[in-house]
Amino acid sequence: MSERVSIVIPTQRRPAGLMTAARSALAQQGVDPARLELVVVDNDQSPSAQASVQALAAEAPFPVVYVHEPEPGVANARNAALAEAGGDFIAFLDDDEEAPAGWLAELLTVQARLDADVVFGPVRGRAPADVRAHRDYLETFFSRLGPAETRVIEDYYGCGNSLLRRAALRDPKQPFSAVRNHIGGEDDLLFGQMKADGARFAWAAEAFVWEDPVPARLTLDYTIRRAFAYGQGPSAACAAADPPNRAGLVFWMAQGLVQASVFGLLAGLKWIVRAPSFAATLDRAARGLGKTLWWGPFKIEFYGRSAV
Repeated sequence: MSERVSIVIPTQRRPAGLMTAARSALAQQGVDPARLELVVVDNDQSPSAQASVQALAAEAPFPVVYVHEPEPGVANARNAALAEAGGDFIAFLDDDEEAPAGWLAELLTVQARLDADVVFGPVRGRAPADVRAHRDYLETFFSRLGPAETRVIEDYYGCGNSLLRRAALRDPKQPFSAVRNHIGGEDDLLFGQMKADGARFAWAAEAFVWEDPVPARLTLDYTIRRAFAYGQGPSAACAAADPPNRAGLVFWMAQGLVQASVFGLLAGLKWIVRAPSFAATLDRAARGLGKTLWWGPFKIEFYGRSAV
């Protein structure tokens, strides 16, 4: 197998996390370095990560490409990386993730064995030792769980810790839709499109990465707002379809109303008795509410902001 592989890390003003992610990418074992390149796309208005990436490149075992994309937005950043990446396969790693040394080799092994267009792997969230309140919930929130065994799967996950076959993309250079720059979910739109085109998805149970959220995200204020935004995804996707999927929209909004009512009441009761599972129940209520309140003034933007 001689196809080239581009490891892509989008970043915006996270120098410490970026260096951890990039060094873990450069330390991959079990894959011929001659096949690899690392592409770092800096989504800051100024090229704030350029110096550190260039310094890293000087000691790297394979090429490191720095891309500056000043126009804010997660879809813009991913597209800018793919426009420069030379790989037949694209491995996505986030700038708050750290990959074990055998991560990429395992993704490639599973891709070849199952002839997959996209391979997803687990994400294991980890919080610093001083985070005690709602610790289990927070680490679970920032984790991605999947099947216990490696196999072909019907559904898809997010971009972080994934391997894409470029030839399976309709647009190999700019596959991500800019309509999701501000709210995220650009990967959901892409993988949904790929599924409709007959793409083959796989799960690599052993190809896990660690996720180290920045401290500001390890709070209920952040995660519950994020859960609400996640909930908006299926309803917003139905509304954005061409033509709009009105039946699907009604289904998701109705389901969300029931979910928000039931779990909202249950979360209130758990808060009164200080139940440890309060945060997880509130999370489910927020996701339900997001399905119901998905439009205009209720949309929450986590991406597409300039870093000043």
